[in-house]
Amino acid sequence: LEGVEDAVLVNTVGMDANTTNELRGELATKNITMFVVKNSLARRATEGTSLATAFEGASGPVAVCFGGDDYVSLVKEVVRLDKDDEKFEKFIAAGGVMDGEALDADGVKAVSKWPSREEQISMLVGQILGPGSTLSAAMLGPGKTLNSQLKKISEGDE
Repeated sequence: LEGVEDAVLVNTVGMDANTTNELRGELATKNITMFVVKNSLARRATEGTSLATAFEGASGPVAVCFGGDDYVSLVKEVVRLDKDDEKFEKFIAAGGVMDGEALDADGVKAVSKWPSREEQISMLVGQILGPGSTLSAAMLGPGKTLNSQLKKISEGDE
């Protein structure tokens, strides 16, 4: 877990090997890594890091998911798979850590409703370009009207 700042903890107890492999493959398409770790070992390994708070109070084996384009994208994918009761009914988002702060299952679900980095950038670009396009339309509108009137006059269609 060296270099990992944010992660989501999930419960995969009861999933068979084929389902787990399918799950890992689906996560890998989004550049998300998942591995199962024993809680006591994870507590020792993350001692003094930002991930340490995620394992406080956790019990039994948990799977750690990390990676993706950004943390919100990671959480969105984990929550999407958590909701898929048909294929991954035993896959449950249990909590996580974001910027050193522990999140419970409800906190993870709340973060999944935030816009991802790409969505934030597109909203920002829209806000930046919006006034410019409005100004452009306002300046071009009267010019086009005047141009069509001058064209009619020059052609003698008045």
